[in-house]
Amino acid sequence: MKIRVILAGATGRMGREIGRAIAQQPDLTLTAAVALDGHGRDVGEFLGLGPLGVKIVGRVEEALASAPAEVLVDFTAPDAGGRHALCAARAGVSPVVGTTGIEPSELEELEELCLRSRLGAVVVPNFSLGAYLLGRLAEQAVRYLPACEIVEMHHQAKRDAPSGTARRLAQGLGRGGRPVPVHSVRLPGLMAHHWVIFGGDGETLTIAHDTLSRSCYVPGVLAAVRRVRGLKRMVTDLGEVLDWEPA
Repeated sequence: MKIRVILAGATGRMGREIGRAIAQQPDLTLTAAVALDGHGRDVGEFLGLGPLGVKIVGRVEEALASAPAEVLVDFTAPDAGGRHALCAARAGVSPVVGTTGIEPSELEELEELCLRSRLGAVVVPNFSLGAYLLGRLAEQAVRYLPACEIVEMHHQAKRDAPSGTARRLAQGLGRGGRPVPVHSVRLPGLMAHHWVIFGGDGETLTIAHDTLSRSCYVPGVLAAVRRVRGLKRMVTDLGEVLDWEPA
């Protein structure tokens, strides 16, 4: 049986990328689309796929009440993503969230709700496979070169700074309570770039990941959509759905 998906942020740049991918998968089906604009229009118009028979609505609550779904995918804004995930979880729908900058209190509430109801959820700041590998490689490097700093660069419309990816990297690389400095850049012409720079006696090591297209996020999101229902809790590490075994 196909996995039924509600997509929040369907007309945004990431939403369109993810929406096209979901609509083209034989084992997935898009049952509802949520966006701030385009209400009442077929989401296929925005995805460049022609009519899909799925009308855009303005609120996640409306989508959850009207469309059957197992999974909600959210790429919206920090002030909306947490609420959307909680609404989905309360309805028994598993959230897959790529929105960053969500309030920690909302994430804590979602984690507790998922534990109580044994519901899977995936909340990951970066669904790129390359960004995931950046973190794993950096964790190995910091064992030998503990002095490091992070540089993250994004387009000027990126709302949160530092990025969720950079914050996650800093948490994973901190040693002995020492915070890892993070430097944020917001400029036109950039997309998403994360560098970890290590320094040692007479040498430096830079591990870098550069996003060239939003298509790089699609494989990670699709893996999460397919596997989140096999989880019984909220996970925040992409590796838990890439290296997946049923919980």
